[in-house]
Amino acid sequence: MNKLKFLLLILCIVTVSTEASNRVSFGDVSELESGNLKIVFNLDKVALINSYALDDPSRIVIDLKNTVLNEPIKSSSFSPIKIIRASEVGSTVRIVIDLKGSVYWKKPWQVKYKDRVDLILEIKRDKKISTNLRDIIVAIDAGHGGRDPGSVGKNILEKDVTLLISRELERTLKNTSGYKPVMIRSDDRYVGLDDRYQNARKLGADLFVSIHADGFRLSSVKGASVYVWSEEASSITAATLSKNKLANSPEVKSKIGKLDVRDFDEDEARTLYQIAYEAKIDNSVILAEKILEQLKKDPYTKMHKPNVEFADFRVLKSIDIPSVLVESGFITNPDDAKRLEGKAGRRMIARSIFLGIHNYFKIKPKPNTFMASQPKFVDYEIQKGDVISEIAIRFGVTIDEIINWNNLKNKSIYPGQVIQIYI
Repeated sequence: MNKLKFLLLILCIVTVSTEASNRVSFGDVSELESGNLKIVFNLDKVALINSYALDDPSRIVIDLKNTVLNEPIKSSSFSPIKIIRASEVGSTVRIVIDLKGSVYWKKPWQVKYKDRVDLILEIKRDKKISTNLRDIIVAIDAGHGGRDPGSVGKNILEKDVTLLISRELERTLKNTSGYKPVMIRSDDRYVGLDDRYQNARKLGADLFVSIHADGFRLSSVKGASVYVWSEEASSITAATLSKNKLANSPEVKSKIGKLDVRDFDEDEARTLYQIAYEAKIDNSVILAEKILEQLKKDPYTKMHKPNVEFADFRVLKSIDIPSVLVESGFITNPDDAKRLEGKAGRRMIARSIFLGIHNYFKIKPKPNTFMASQPKFVDYEIQKGDVISEIAIRFGVTIDEIINWNNLKNKSIYPGQVIQIYI
C-alpha cells in the first residue's frame, strides 16, 4: 500500500469514527392543539435520516445512519401508537413506531438547540385512508437576499426577483394536495450558503430548488438555464457563473466548511455515504431535465442553455437531497428583465418549475406519499383572486379541460373550492 492510499484509509477511518459519535434517545410524546401527536427523539447532532411507512401491521420506520442508542428506547401506548421501539442494525439505529391503524404523517424534521438536536415526527389518525401517507416536502431557496443583492439590472435586483418567483412557486405547491413547500428565506434577509442546504435537511426536504437570475456585462445575453452540482463545470459559462455567485456573496470564504458542531457535515460525509450521493446526483439530473422540458414549452421564456448544465454551486452540495438551481434569465437583458419584472412572466417560471417537480415524481414516485397514491391528478384549492384562465396557464392545461374534469358551470369557482387537475 502506497503512502497516499494509506493516508486516504486513515482519513476514512477518522471520518467514520467522527460521524458514528451521534447518539439518540427517546424524548417524549405529546398531543398538539390540532389533535396530532408529536413524537420527539434527542440527538447529539443533525443526522442523515431515512423514513418510511409499512402496512400489515401499520408502522413508521426511521433509520438514523451512523448513530448509536444512548439508552434503550421503549415507550408505552399513546393512541394511535401501540409502542415505540428501537434497535441497532450495524451502524444504524432503527426506530419503529407501531400503530393501531393508518395515519397521516409528516416527514421527520430536526431542530437544533445549543446542547442537542430534536428529531420530530408528527402523526394524525385518519380513518379515511387505508395506508400510511405523507406530503412531499419541497425546499424553495430564493437566491441571495439582505445585504447580498445578487446580480443588478436597471431598476431590478436579483434578490427581489428570486423571492417573488419563489413565493409564486410556494403558493402553487401549498394549494396543491400532496405537497408541502418550505421556504429557505421568506423575506429580504441574508442566508449563508451552507445554511441553505443545512436548513433544507433539518426541514426534512425531499427536493431542493434554488431560484436565481443571472447578470452579464453584455446586455444581449439572455435566457434561462438549469444547473446540477458537479466539481467540474460543464462549460465556461457554468464555471464563471459559479465563481461569480461565490464571489458576490458577503459570506467569508474562510467560513465555508466551518459548521456548527451540531450540523451535518456534507463535505465530510460524501465519502461515507457514496451510494446516497451518487443516487442524489442521478435524481438531480432527472429533476433538472423535467424542469428544463417545461421551460422550453414556456412561450415567454427563452433558453440560454438548451441542456442541463453542471457547476460547483455550494447550495447544491447536499449529499442525498435531489437539488437543482434554476437561472430564470438575465436581468441585465432588457427582454428578460421586462419578463421577470412582470407577474405573468414570474408566474410562468414558477409554473414550469412546479410541473417539472410534478413530472419528476411521476417517474420517481416517493413511497408513502399522497402523490404516489394519486399519480394521475392533483387537488388544487381555489384561492381569493384565482381565475380559471390563470390556473390553466399555471398547470399547463386548457380552460375547457378544467371545466370538464370538475363539471363546472359558467366557469364558476370560489375560494376554498377544491378542483382536480390531471397533469
